[in-house]
Amino acid sequence: MQNDNDNQQVEPRKPLTAAARRALAEADERRRTQKPLELPEELGGRGGAEPSRFGDWEINGRAIDF
Repeated sequence: MQNDNDNQQVEPRKPLTAAARRALAEADERRRTQKPLELPEELGGRGGAEPSRFGDWEINGRAIDF
């Protein structure tokens, strides 16, 4: 079976300017040096992946909501 998206042409991206490459390198360096957040552990939480981020709104076949 073929999707409608299979026939679409992907437009080539424009080359990045020197300033854009420099900004991306600075952002990458900033992400590497940033310490991860030390968040408190959730008590009584559902466990697993965060549903609002990953769209997983069910546990063992039951729909959950907050």
